[in-house]
Amino acid sequence: MAVSVLSMARHIAEELKDGLSGAGVRSAARGVRRLLAVDFVGMSDLSSRVVWAPAEPPFYADANALVEKVLHSETREGRSPLVAVPLHVHNELAGVLVVAGATRRAEVREASAWIVEALERGRLEASAEQAAQAELRALRAEISPHFVYNALTVIAALVSSEPDRSRELMLDFADYIRYSLAKHGEYTTVADEFHAIETYLALQRAVLGDRLQVQVRVAPEVLAVALPYLVLQPLVENAVRHGIEPRAGTGHVQVRGEAEGNDCVISVEDDGVGMDPALAEEILAGRGGTDSVGLANVDRRLRNVYGPWYGLVVETAVDEGTRVVVRIPRFQPGVMP
Repeated sequence: MAVSVLSMARHIAEELKDGLSGAGVRSAARGVRRLLAVDFVGMSDLSSRVVWAPAEPPFYADANALVEKVLHSETREGRSPLVAVPLHVHNELAGVLVVAGATRRAEVREASAWIVEALERGRLEASAEQAAQAELRALRAEISPHFVYNALTVIAALVSSEPDRSRELMLDFADYIRYSLAKHGEYTTVADEFHAIETYLALQRAVLGDRLQVQVRVAPEVLAVALPYLVLQPLVENAVRHGIEPRAGTGHVQVRGEAEGNDCVISVEDDGVGMDPALAEEILAGRGGTDSVGLANVDRRLRNVYGPWYGLVVETAVDEGTRVVVRIPRFQPGVMP
């Protein structure tokens, strides 16, 4: 074969990421044609519309009849000079590959296996992305009624005695609600995320009083770094809700952002009740229950955007507090606020 299998797999995976009805089908068909060194290659989804490379062959009518026969009977029958192979994705008929030219059926089936693998990978990635976006929508809507009630109660209590502080807290509350619920784009900046967590922590300090001590430090050189929306706020909320609130006495939350070479490293640390490291592992895997969806969602979205070597690192132990570290590239193509 003139084109390497590895190159072919990469090409197909990229061009067929949106399925057999996507814009990359013709380019993928050209790649299969080069791989098999044949005259024509066509692909069709269940609509029976054939996308050919390099152009429609003179026997287009016969090809259409063959495609319809394969799609409706799920047979592997062919007719000279065409070979057609059905494409099954996750055990469901998704389409058909049609090849015109001198080639062995085994090679056509090998090429179809690469196409099926690419289509399956595309479906899995799309499902993962849809799940992450659904969880992000849940995060946007997940405002603790207990927190809202306490915050508004404190603000109301200060209206007469400390009207200026009451007004500031009400503005913080409005900022918190707006950032949590508004329809933002896919990405934001470190500066915006830090502003959001500062308003949240100001409200929690008003609610918890001296029980909560906070320290927020961010280096100027990382303020403009782009990152997925609503990454840091869930981490800080977890530190307060699950780390500080359950413990007795004063608790501390530290949030730091700094540059390390080409990376931006952000840490959220508390000296709260901590947890069993095995439980933290379950939470990051998405098996920690609905109360812990935030960490798993953040971790999944970071890995989807930056690759499997990024994501969250959780350091914790029972009664030893929790430290969550986010490491992202300072510059990433396609990631813009």
